[in-house]
Amino acid sequence: MGEHMQRTPHRRSRRRRGLAAALTAGVVASGLVGGTSASARPYPEPPPTTTLSLPTLPSPPGGANVRVLVFHGSAGGDESPTVDAGIEAIERIGQSGPAAQRFRVEATDDAAVFTTAKLGKFNAVVFLTGGGDVLDPEQEAGLEAYMEAGGGFLGIHDAARNEPYSDWFGGLIGARPAAGGPTNVQRATVEVGDRQHPATKSLPLQWKRPDKWLNWTKNPFGDVHTVARVREASYKPGASANGWDHPVSWCRDYDGGRSFYTGMGGTAESFQETDFRDHLRGALQWTTRIVRADCKAGINAHYKAERLTAPNQPGQSDQIGEPHGLVTAKDGRVIYIGRGGGDNDAPVVTDWNNPDIGKGQGQIHVYDPKTGKVTLAGALTVFGNKGGGDELVKNEEGLLGVETDPDFLTNGWVYLHYTPHSQINRDTHMAERRVSRFTLNLATNKLDLASEKVLLKWPVQIHSCCHSGGGMAWDSKQNLYIATGDNNSSRFSDGYSGNNPEPNFKGVSFADARRTAGNTNNLNGKILRIHPEDDGTYTLPEGNLFTGKEPDEGGGKTRGEIYVMGVRNPARIAVDPKTDILYAGWVGPDAGAPSTTWGPAKYDTFAAITKPGNHGWPYCMGNNQPYRDRNLPDPSKPLGWYDCAKPKNESPNNDGLVNLPPVTPNTIWYSPQGGGVDYPRDANGVPSYKQEEQKLLLPWLKGGGQATMNGPVYRYDATSGSKDKWPSYWDGKWFVGDFYDGDQPRHAVLTDPKTVGNGGLPTHAESLKKIIPVGADGIRNLMDWKFGPDGSLYVLDYGRGFFTSDAKSALWRVTYKGGEPTPVASDLARKAE
Repeated sequence: MGEHMQRTPHRRSRRRRGLAAALTAGVVASGLVGGTSASARPYPEPPPTTTLSLPTLPSPPGGANVRVLVFHGSAGGDESPTVDAGIEAIERIGQSGPAAQRFRVEATDDAAVFTTAKLGKFNAVVFLTGGGDVLDPEQEAGLEAYMEAGGGFLGIHDAARNEPYSDWFGGLIGARPAAGGPTNVQRATVEVGDRQHPATKSLPLQWKRPDKWLNWTKNPFGDVHTVARVREASYKPGASANGWDHPVSWCRDYDGGRSFYTGMGGTAESFQETDFRDHLRGALQWTTRIVRADCKAGINAHYKAERLTAPNQPGQSDQIGEPHGLVTAKDGRVIYIGRGGGDNDAPVVTDWNNPDIGKGQGQIHVYDPKTGKVTLAGALTVFGNKGGGDELVKNEEGLLGVETDPDFLTNGWVYLHYTPHSQINRDTHMAERRVSRFTLNLATNKLDLASEKVLLKWPVQIHSCCHSGGGMAWDSKQNLYIATGDNNSSRFSDGYSGNNPEPNFKGVSFADARRTAGNTNNLNGKILRIHPEDDGTYTLPEGNLFTGKEPDEGGGKTRGEIYVMGVRNPARIAVDPKTDILYAGWVGPDAGAPSTTWGPAKYDTFAAITKPGNHGWPYCMGNNQPYRDRNLPDPSKPLGWYDCAKPKNESPNNDGLVNLPPVTPNTIWYSPQGGGVDYPRDANGVPSYKQEEQKLLLPWLKGGGQATMNGPVYRYDATSGSKDKWPSYWDGKWFVGDFYDGDQPRHAVLTDPKTVGNGGLPTHAESLKKIIPVGADGIRNLMDWKFGPDGSLYVLDYGRGFFTSDAKSALWRVTYKGGEPTPVASDLARKAE
């Protein structure tokens, strides 16, 4: 047996350099074909002077009379049992549907076709083969030349086992099957994440079907554009399982042509399925050049993350404050805020006897993408600079949120959510939180501090830390949502439900969230909804959780501004401009593990909110997992479990209703044990809370040190001429992230419209950690993220300390550089109708 010829992996542009240029002359040098040694049939070593003569191919191959070649050659003489069913299915696909989408099919097991001029008449080639070497070097060179000329390729199931020595063919497929995978047919759930590609746009979000499922030696995610994944939790994936991110169908532009591969189709019965035929139909429409499609959006290399702001000048905050939020204006300007902490050398006053206790500067900066310059627009003197330490020392108040007016480009109005230092009471340790409107000079990017109009204000205790909230967002009716934190300490309940009524300072409890988030008469721990008026006041829109005039339990026990209650620290909220669905995320308490006495561990939470409601804290978390009640005279003794369907607030610190709205389960939750933690439940619906019995419903999530940072829902603007906008593939996907960059979430997720808002789990998630880069030199501490009007993503990196800004505190921009869908419009096989 001779030694195999070696192939150096190579890529070429549409200019068809190298091999394609040689093919134009009809000759290919033998050094360009071959493969590395493996266990299947070897190629004999040719003489050094051997040449391969191949015909010239049209560019692109095929024409308006669309033809598809189905190649079903076998390596060992035993034809795959799927061949007949696959050919019949592809023929039926080609004969059905609108006339503009039909095509002719020719099937052959003779690999010599790849070295003949006949190959040039086919718009696409389908490999419906078993494993092993089915092409000799000349034939593989012919396939390679065909792709270089702009051909299309569709590989089905065992095609991934073909040409095991060839790096080029491995790249054409995208991944190789791993040993140790299952060999039997199993029913599994396919998550269809691409809702744009013709191969998947008509498929169910969760597609349940039987097949033989392949594992991959190397996960191709990020190197290919994945259109569907198989959910490993829905079947037994074997010893070589890939984990939660298990691509099963993908595509990409490859070596001048278009390649689509599906790991499905491992059974003859697959080809009888209507949905699987639709999957193949869409793949063939793209590979044959009948339609254009985007097979670039999921490839990490097509995104560019660029830091926009430089480190501050020494002793200044000319570029950035302690990052705490951003908003993108309709003209592209980015307005971002600093909470109130200074740089690492800034003085911190923690003595309540000092009039300057906690005094800091909440800074507002404006980045102008047209000039690339930053302007310090202004600063508010805030309470929020006490530094770190114990929960009775540190503080998270300050400048907490920013939003621009819907008519910002004409009125310059900016809304700021903050805690003014001038309103603190050093005796009672109380402060005022407010949302105010200011005017920004649109010519100078300077904020007129004298223009303040205070829309809304309410009291907050500042004796203890943390979780102040701060996010704001608008809906399509110009209602303003305001996220307020439940700034109480969970230290006095061992990190479980923050429901200890005993600790107080001068009569105000600071460890009982039933006084705040769980109280219908308190604006803390809520998402408020108001309608700002031009005169600086506000009215209440219809449809909030309460009217403020409920006669229940004697009346006067509700606030009409409340849209959502029972949230702990909703620092980031967003409203989908297309659906008006409100998206929010909040941090949980501190317990690192579940307790059979007190309830669940800390759950950081994301929720898609379609209606006003109670989202649980401090009574229930996750998918309505209750905590244990406690009360005076001895809060250390557990009482009964809370009833999530009929929660009661029986705290002595409650001045609102006792009987509360039922708890709405949340969309995403995660703890140090993982994502979507759930347990078996008893007859009363109470989980066991035994860690050994837990089930992880969202395996793509991990926790530990965790702090949710809710992101936007992307909406693609087809009318925008921006070359930096993210592609339509991301349209409708919800971005969820965490402050930390380890194993915590930084994902785009899809929800099911039928269950969104009612606790329905996401149907699909994909990692963004290579696109929004993690690590010491990346965006390590994600503080906020918003899309700009040009479709690029702006991201705030908090920095590497706490309660300060430092050299890593920065504004970043992530843009898309992948270009338009393929093929180019001029290469479409038929005129678009």
